[in-house]
Amino acid sequence: MLRVMTWNIRTGGRDRGGPDRLDQVVRVVTAQAPDVLALQELRDFDRGGLMAEIAGRVGMAQHLAGSCFGQPVAVLVRSPLRVVAAGALRRPFHHAAARVVVATSAGPLTVLGTHLHPYSGGRRRMEVDWLVAAVRRAQGPLTLVTGDLNALDPTVDHTARLAGMPDLYRRRHLRRTGGVVDTRAVARLRAAGLVDLWLSYAAGAPEADGLTVPTRFGGEEFAGMRLDYLFGTPAVAERSRRVRVVREGDAETASDHYPVVAELDLDPA
Repeated sequence: MLRVMTWNIRTGGRDRGGPDRLDQVVRVVTAQAPDVLALQELRDFDRGGLMAEIAGRVGMAQHLAGSCFGQPVAVLVRSPLRVVAAGALRRPFHHAAARVVVATSAGPLTVLGTHLHPYSGGRRRMEVDWLVAAVRRAQGPLTLVTGDLNALDPTVDHTARLAGMPDLYRRRHLRRTGGVVDTRAVARLRAAGLVDLWLSYAAGAPEADGLTVPTRFGGEEFAGMRLDYLFGTPAVAERSRRVRVVREGDAETASDHYPVVAELDLDPA
């Protein structure tokens, strides 16, 4: 069984003028023991050896994608899972997107770890189109798109929740014309044939069970939302056995996002 986890650790797990949360981040990752880990908001992880240090502490090999405008992202892999290809998607993402291909018992599994544009729905839609193109180029039928998509689920009515948010943050989730809730990024992934693993696994579960922000750490820009996703091709969805949001303990204060973990019926090749 292969365990995949995605997590936005907020500003590299450290707050300027505030606490260092990296020890908590390491404890959460160690407790969950993912085989593949997609991390976002890795501020300063591309300097001073910080990425290598954290990868060593959690016992994983790291593949970092640097950012020109925002913060790096990474996909980490645990032995004995074998990496057969890795790199960054060469597109002008606001943050970044990393691509890692691992060898599994059912063939190569391509993992795309990304963090979409936080402020513009139009830019998120464009970035999703780049991700979809990368999915189509992937070798074999097994592909996962993971990360903080900063985008809302089109199957949920968000009107009341957004109405209570400060205007500065509410605008991030509205289309520029008409004030309509912007769910285009997630809708485009579904239109491309990708499956939202949380909805697929947890059909009928309370919506609150899938919310990934905010934690007890806080986050005034959030109002109880699901922004972190695992999307798989149908072949991946068929092998999905459990999907959950990690709560309680250090996960409540290590970041303003909760991690999401999926277990896939795959083994290292």
